[in-house]
Parts: sequence; structure tokens; C-alpha cells
Amino acid sequence: MLALLAATVFFSCKKDSTLGGSVFNAKVDMTTYDYLKTNHAFDTLVVMIDKMQLKEEVNSSGTFFAMTNYSIHNFVQAKQAQLRVTTNDENLIFTFDSLNFTALKDSLRAYMFKDKLTLDNLTQTGVYASANDGEKRLINKRPTTNYVSQIFTTNPQYIYLTKVVPLKPGGPVPVDIGGVGQVDPSQLLTTLCQTTGIITTTGILHVLNNNHTFTYFNDTNN
Repeated sequence: MLALLAATVFFSCKKDSTLGGSVFNAKVDMTTYDYLKTNHAFDTLVVMIDKMQLKEEVNSSGTFFAMTNYSIHNFVQAKQAQLRVTTNDENLIFTFDSLNFTALKDSLRAYMFKDKLTLDNLTQTGVYASANDGEKRLINKRPTTNYVSQIFTTNPQYIYLTKVVPLKPGGPVPVDIGGVGQVDPSQLLTTLCQTTGIITTTGILHVLNNNHTFTYFNDTNN
């Protein structure tokens, strides 16, 4: 029973499962921003949104892939590690407050999309949609067979957000793809959504898993 509960709450195995609310109703009677503000898993993200003055843009997005505090912490730690190497200073301290929030605006916009993208209107091929930063991301769903048939009569579906990178460093990024099978696997930086389909009064909210690194700073991260 505990395993079933964990799967339902954290991995959205049912269409209406969410990180908040109930498994029977994915709707929350508040804006996307206000929902994020009421959930402590997004405390750092809300501070970032405020510093970037992107509250209205978050609320006007049809779909927002939100990252938890862990994802932003992963980025800060990766940035600190990089700077310690480039400055040859192993004691250098880099914190969340050290970030250049103005320069990172487009990095956050990479998680915002005009259209409402849900399990109901996505396919395994997916859509190659333009994010608010002007770059395209592949968004699709995939079934999993990780659960025995006694628990689920049909395979649960997960939503994935994928950044497509050049085949060679400095090369062109594909402007159009026909799905995951049309590009080299090495070009795909894929992140699993741990929660999907939270319906706010302003759009759709999906939550990326805690291992994701904000901005895809670490290209080996999934």
C-alpha cells in the first residue's frame, strides 16, 4: 500500500494525480504563481520568479514546467564547482544570491510554453514546441512497465521534457524533428516529470524531478 501511495502521489500514475490537492481532482483554485507560492517545494523558484519579475509571464503561460528547490540547488552547486576550476580557487563560495538573475531570465523562460500540454493531448512522438525563450523543446509521454499488473490494468504514462542539442559542439540545433527516433540519442537531454497535470486557473503545471539541474547546466544530468 505504501508503494502504491508513493507511485500515485509522486509519479502521477493516474491522470489526475498531483503533488497537491487530491488524486480525484487535479484542479486548484488559484493561479500558477500562487500555487507555487503555497508549496514549500518551490520556495527557491518563487524567489527567483520575483527577482526576475516574471510572475505575469508565468501566469500567462499555457504550460509551465516547474523545478523544485533541489533543481536550483543543483545548478548553484554546479556553478560553484565550475568557478572553482576557472578561478583556481578551491575555497570559492557561490550561493543562490550570487546568481545574475537578469541574465538567467531566458533560462527560466525555457520552461514556459504558450500551449496547454497535458497527458491527454501528448503522444509518444511528442511535440517540438517553442518555449518562451525562443528555443524548441521536445515534449512527449511514454508508458512505463515498472509496475505489476495487479496494481495497474494499463501502463502508467510519464511526461518528459527534452532539450535537443547539436550533434557536434558548435553545430546547428535541429529546427524540426519527427520525434525521439529521428535524432541521435546523444542529442537528447531528457528530464522526467515527477508530477503532471496540475490545472491552475491560468494554465497547466508539471513538476520536474528533483535530479534535474536548472538551465541544463550539467549536460550529463537527466
